[in-house]
Amino acid sequence: MRLAAQRWRIRGFALLVALALAAPACARTSEATVAAAELPREARATLANVRAGPPYPYERDGIVFGNREGHLPAKARGYYREYTVKTPGVRTRGARRIVCGGKPASPDACWYSDDHYQSFRKIVE
Repeated sequence: MRLAAQRWRIRGFALLVALALAAPACARTSEATVAAAELPREARATLANVRAGPPYPYERDGIVFGNREGHLPAKARGYYREYTVKTPGVRTRGARRIVCGGKPASPDACWYSDDHYQSFRKIVE
C-alpha cells in the first residue's frame, strides 16, 4: 500500500512540474501583440528600414531567422528574417530584434523581441 501511495505522489509531482514548465512556454508564443506606435523609437526606425529595403545598418540584418524554438507560427525555412533594433548604450547588437515573415520589403507580419528571441509580440499597425 505504501508503494502505491508513493507512486501517486510521484505522478502528481511530475504533473505539477510538467504544468509549470508548459506555462512559461505559452507566454513566449507570438500571441501577444504590441501597437507599432508603442514600440521604442529605435524599433520604429528598424521597422521603417525593413520596409525601405536594403542596405540595412547592421551586417546581419535581413538574414534568415530559423524559428528553432517555435515561438512564431510554423513556416518554411527562409520565411522569417531578423533585423537588429539598436539598444542605446550598448556597443554590440544587443538583445532587441524585429523578425518579419514574408517578402523582405513587404512582410506579411512582424514581431518584436526585447529579450533576444525568448518572447515575441506581434506588431499591430
